[in-house]
Amino acid sequence: MNCEHVKDQLVDYLSSQLSDAEQARLTAHLAGCADCREELQATQRLWQTLGAVRPPEPSEHVRPEFYAMLAGFKQEMKATPDYSLKGLWQWWLNLEIPRPILRAVYSLCLVSVGLIGGYWLNNKPAAPTGEQQQLATLTAQVTQMRQVMVLSLIDNPSATERLRAVGYTKDLSAPNAKVVSALLSTLDHDPNVNVRLATLEALAPLADDPTVRLGLVHSLPQQDSPMVQAALADVMVQLQERRSVQPLRRLLQQPGLDESVKSKIEQSIQTIQTGRPAAPSTPPRHDQTRTSPQPERAAAIA
Repeated sequence: MNCEHVKDQLVDYLSSQLSDAEQARLTAHLAGCADCREELQATQRLWQTLGAVRPPEPSEHVRPEFYAMLAGFKQEMKATPDYSLKGLWQWWLNLEIPRPILRAVYSLCLVSVGLIGGYWLNNKPAAPTGEQQQLATLTAQVTQMRQVMVLSLIDNPSATERLRAVGYTKDLSAPNAKVVSALLSTLDHDPNVNVRLATLEALAPLADDPTVRLGLVHSLPQQDSPMVQAALADVMVQLQERRSVQPLRRLLQQPGLDESVKSKIEQSIQTIQTGRPAAPSTPPRHDQTRTSPQPERAAAIA
């Protein structure tokens, strides 16, 4: 059991969602690995901090808005015929089926739709307008199903399921506003570093959207992981986003900032201000110790 695998399972370990054998293996690994124990303590402190946050008080408009939304939903359900694909999907979600089986059937349906659509396009060079509209409607419904799956998995307690949800967004050509908002919230608040990095990777191609671009800028002060900070700095350079200069400068003032990340941020600020095109770069490796000639010279003098 390596450290990366252990860090991915720390949330499940704290919530006692692992099997007895996995729990024992992870406990044995923590007993001999100081880095993983430090990561576990950081996760525990985060949970305690979140537990101390007072939940917001609901406003007086919550109940009327809820009943208005419920009435609109009922009207929509009445207007939807039982034999439509949307009605079938709602019926399927209401069934008490184990989640692994549900995902397997969902994947099989998507593959079948893709095969049917590919066969249709290859063998119908000049499809009538009505058939093209039906195909477009079917494609839109499949996209809606994907978005529903993303929203249902992105709040899962398991980091593996959240990573799976973020991966599904890469298959969406145009995520709706709810999916984009969920991704931005995951980037700011998810306790798992790997989930945040995968979310940033999914959001970067959507930066043409002003909401996504502004959300990436606002996410800079929220990050405490050196890897995420460096990756966000790279994205800001690639986008040449001048609004990120001030948040990046505030990051430089954080006490205990990693030296490699500090150097990366300084270079990023300089590149954004000069306006030169950003060259592709890789996130800094935080398992190496930065050296400079000045400490060596000081040691020699001593």
